[in-house]
Amino acid sequence: MDLNLWWDGWEPLIRVVVIATLGYTWLVVLLRVTGPRNMAKMTPFDFVLTVTLGSAFGRVITADDVTVTDAVVAFTTLVALQWVMAELRQRSARFTRLVDSGPTLLYHQGRPLPRAMRRHRFTDSDLHSAAREHGHGSLASVEAIILQADGTFAVIGGEKMGDGSSVLPYA
Repeated sequence: MDLNLWWDGWEPLIRVVVIATLGYTWLVVLLRVTGPRNMAKMTPFDFVLTVTLGSAFGRVITADDVTVTDAVVAFTTLVALQWVMAELRQRSARFTRLVDSGPTLLYHQGRPLPRAMRRHRFTDSDLHSAAREHGHGSLASVEAIILQADGTFAVIGGEKMGDGSSVLPYA
């Protein structure tokens, strides 16, 4: 039986602690410097960054052949790519339309919008659930339900509809 399966000495353990501490610290610094954008409600790009950073961090901690410099460069590159994508989305409406799904009106003035519902694979039950989560006892008190780009629902009650200018562009 190979005893290295259970114990390989103190050196690998110390390496994991040092790499994990330095990597974690660098990630905190990067996310702090880049601002709250990465911590806001997640867009698909934010989700990809989170998963990729988590995967890279796990690899950095457990791999013997990854140096602290490799980790710093990898983390910095991933966060820089996210920043570039955010900048492009902010500066170019065309780029934003290309990469973002944007909000989608699913329910308006007492009617579900079947095409939008099918496209995003939602059911009437999902609309009722969204209404309940936002404090509405029925869809009768709801004027609009919008699927936000981050996957959450915006539910607008009839009394708060106003002129509908924040709803109608997504119809």
